[in-house]
Amino acid sequence: MEVQFAHVLVFFAAAVAFIAVVLLLSRLITPPKPDAEKDQVYECGERPIGTAWFNFNPRFYTIALVFVIFDVEVAFMYPVATVFKSLTERGLGVFAYVEIFVFVAILALGLAYAWMKGDLQWVKDVRSARHQPSKV
Repeated sequence: MEVQFAHVLVFFAAAVAFIAVVLLLSRLITPPKPDAEKDQVYECGERPIGTAWFNFNPRFYTIALVFVIFDVEVAFMYPVATVFKSLTERGLGVFAYVEIFVFVAILALGLAYAWMKGDLQWVKDVRSARHQPSKV
C-alpha cells in the first residue's frame, strides 16, 4: 500500500518539478522588453476597442441557447445511433427510429416557434413592435 502511495507522490513531485523548470526557463529565455502593446489584452487576434463593461445584445444568448439545444440533441442521438444495428436485429429498429423522429420533431417545432416569434432575426424592427397596441 505504501509503495502505491509512493508512486503517486513521485509523479506529483515530477509534475511540480516540471512546471517549476518550465517557468524558470521561460523567465530566463524571454527577453525583458515590456511595452504598451504587449500589455494589452489578447482577444482572438483583435485589438480591444472600448471598455470591457458594456451590455451584450440579448440576441447573442437566444442564438447560443438554440445552438446548445441542437448540440445536446446530437449528444442524445449518438447512443441510439451506436446501438441501432443491434436494436434492428432484435426487432426494435422501427421503435428506435420513431423515437428519434419524435425527438427531432419536438425540437423542430421549438425551432419553428422561435423562428416565427422572430427570436432568430438578428435585426428586429423595433418601431413596428412599439406602435402595436398592447393586448391586456
